[in-house]
Amino acid sequence: MSSFTSDIVIGLEVHVELNTKTKLFCSCPTKGNEEPNTRVCPVCLGHPGSKPVLNRKAVEFALKLCTALNSKISSELVFSRKSYFYPDMSKNYQITQYEIPLGAGGALSLKEGREIALKRVHMEEDPASLVHSSGMQESGCVLVDYNRSGNPLIEIVTEPCLASPEEARDFMKQLITVLSYLEIFDENHGIIKADANVSVRESGYVRVEVKNITGFREIERALSYEVVRQKSEAGHGRKLAHETRSWDSARGITFALRKKEAEEDYGYIIDPDLVISEIGSEWIENIRNEMPELAQDKVRKFIEKYKIGREDAQILASEKALAEMFEKVAGAVDPELAAKWLRRELLRVLNYSRKSLDEVGITEKHMIDLLRLVQEKKITDNVASRLLEKLVENAFDIVSYVKKEALEAVSDADVLEKYCIEAIKENPVAVEDYRKGEAKSLNFIVGQVMRKTKGKAAPKEVNEIILRILNESQ
Repeated sequence: MSSFTSDIVIGLEVHVELNTKTKLFCSCPTKGNEEPNTRVCPVCLGHPGSKPVLNRKAVEFALKLCTALNSKISSELVFSRKSYFYPDMSKNYQITQYEIPLGAGGALSLKEGREIALKRVHMEEDPASLVHSSGMQESGCVLVDYNRSGNPLIEIVTEPCLASPEEARDFMKQLITVLSYLEIFDENHGIIKADANVSVRESGYVRVEVKNITGFREIERALSYEVVRQKSEAGHGRKLAHETRSWDSARGITFALRKKEAEEDYGYIIDPDLVISEIGSEWIENIRNEMPELAQDKVRKFIEKYKIGREDAQILASEKALAEMFEKVAGAVDPELAAKWLRRELLRVLNYSRKSLDEVGITEKHMIDLLRLVQEKKITDNVASRLLEKLVENAFDIVSYVKKEALEAVSDADVLEKYCIEAIKENPVAVEDYRKGEAKSLNFIVGQVMRKTKGKAAPKEVNEIILRILNESQ
């Protein structure tokens, strides 16, 4: 236990698949043919006489993450053999780092600013994929696919200082944001999974490990279940076991796998096939010089330079492509207008369409053209929203389309007043209801004017004209 105290204590061991073309110790591709056991060779299958050769690009990616997390980088690269007998590792050991991790310490900030301390960041190879046709508990056999075996992983181990399942989810989300900025993880196809150590005050903080949690959405579900289970067991006077459990996402439960092992049970030894190599200061300096501006840096810049609110800044910075678009758009139109439309309207239509920004053809030019028209009051917000919805489906030239479809805002005061007078005359019941104190009746009349102008009038301006006409006619 650390000095951290809470009713719930959680520590995470997060495994991230690095987005390299080849595996950690051989030239087999990490992606491609998905037929089982086709992307394999004697090295990743552990055949006698085969020798591993370290993937330099994987080390470079890992160094970038260590730098982003402010971990102290080791001067040496040391790999060990973690011995265990299990079908997902055909050579009966996993090549990992134990004695000297690539990065020691460091921290990652949650959304509200609290820093989560890290214990270590190290590299290792991924085991094979085990396939249980009827689920882990019910299957009569297990199938093994070694395609994944040997893929490069980086493991981020936190101190036991997360205080809730919600914080664990936020940690995973913030980590994915860092990974996306560094461009070392494929969020659409890469694997990110966590083992969580969780304990509760009611049990005297008996630590239970929960394995096989994939993605930040599942982490909260799994830990919420496990916290309730542990509190219930302790509440009924039952003593909790120091054990390893697995998360069944389909059933939404954890179940016991085995008693928890100690690290010494794995019989770590330095791998004799991988020489200890130096991590030179020049290499580290080159990595630091290549580091992009990260999300937390973007948040500070957006607040200070563009004078937008912290919440808007955090949402815009949470996705690299969105943050880069905002900076370009904010340089051409009012930053507050840009923040409002990118944060709210653009994300709204993307979420509705279930697409990411990278999957659609919307560029900063589209947004600049659209928002210039809004800023100059040449189109209404309503028209702009409809145009944005069309853009998500198929990109087109905004300015030309607005002219072609005659979508320019109706702003001529005389024309608007004419439509307002017509709407008042055509809806005497609504007018009478408004005069009796039913304010929503005014909205109905405004809606009738908007219908007449095909949504090309500014509702605020229409509202003001109608009020003036009604007041003058009393």
